[in-house]
Amino acid sequence: MNLFGTPMLAQSDIPMPESAKVHSGSYWFPDQASAFAPNYDFLYMAILWISVVFFALIVGFMIYFCIKYRRREGVGPEPSSSHNTAIEIFWSVIPSIILVWIFYAGARDYFDMRVPFDDAEEIYVTANQFNWKFVYPDGDVSKELHLVVNRPVKLIMQSEDVLHGMFIPAFRQKMDIVPGRYTYAYLAPNRVGEYRLACTEYCGEGHSRMRTICQVHTTEEDRKNTTKWENEKHVGWVNGERLFSINCSGCHSIDGGVKTGPALNTIWGEKEKLIGGEEIMVDENYVRESILEPNAKIVEGYGPVSKMNSFQGKLNDKEIGYLIDYIRYLKEPDKFPGRDAQAEPTTATAEEAGTAKPEKPAETENSIDTKTEDQDN
Repeated sequence: MNLFGTPMLAQSDIPMPESAKVHSGSYWFPDQASAFAPNYDFLYMAILWISVVFFALIVGFMIYFCIKYRRREGVGPEPSSSHNTAIEIFWSVIPSIILVWIFYAGARDYFDMRVPFDDAEEIYVTANQFNWKFVYPDGDVSKELHLVVNRPVKLIMQSEDVLHGMFIPAFRQKMDIVPGRYTYAYLAPNRVGEYRLACTEYCGEGHSRMRTICQVHTTEEDRKNTTKWENEKHVGWVNGERLFSINCSGCHSIDGGVKTGPALNTIWGEKEKLIGGEEIMVDENYVRESILEPNAKIVEGYGPVSKMNSFQGKLNDKEIGYLIDYIRYLKEPDKFPGRDAQAEPTTATAEEAGTAKPEKPAETENSIDTKTEDQDN
């Protein structure tokens, strides 16, 4: 519980790269993992030391003059000139030159980072409370950002709800994600590893949970092996687990912890009390309605501030079925195939789990030829 009596948010399910646990960079910064990072670090340190030198000079002379020209009994003020051209030129021209250089170096680095690369890979980013979703050119989707070393990237980012901010400290890059428009970021990863990616604009009570991992891979094949997912090779609840991680884990926990929405590991088959006092059984129909029309029936204690976004048009019926399987699995794991099962559940198992699908006869080479002939006729 915090000072206001509100349950603390569970943090155990937030991915944390090693670079966020062990500081392995310099005293001032984390490791540099982008082609832009060295220039930004150099400019920062240059401004810092210029400020230190001028601070020391100004304060030092101020203290010296305070002591030298302090009022003393019997000692009158010494005559002094009211004008010194050389000193005035020095304190005007030298700082002006330094300021012009700082502006030039900052503008140069900024425009380098804002001008798109001709061969940049485009990755679509969707931010919402409190999730990240990354869609790659081949259609793969992941909750983490996966890049290939020395391959420039253009992030095309949009928000589904409120203002968010994408920040990767190791890249020294931050860009706001504004509702109702696209914003862009150009990345140039040059070091393999895992790095922290976080939201830097306060986006609600779960803002601190809106972080994930940016992983830079050595090859495209290595990246593909991480992001590629074929539903047909996994049993339904495993597909649902992945969809939950990408779309739902920002607001719902699976360990009973309190988040923006109810925990999902114990609700299946239970009666939930809604705002208004009505009770409803958590079954397939309720879960489906909650996904497509999430604000139609809100569980007591979780609204109206904690309203979730609708997934109408974002998840198809099959994917909703996978999520239902996963919620059922959390409550009744013994009724479902193991994680390593490489095929769809058998008819008996599917019937027991309530997700039986009609059998489709296998298409042989001859049957395909026959269908083609029929279409030609």
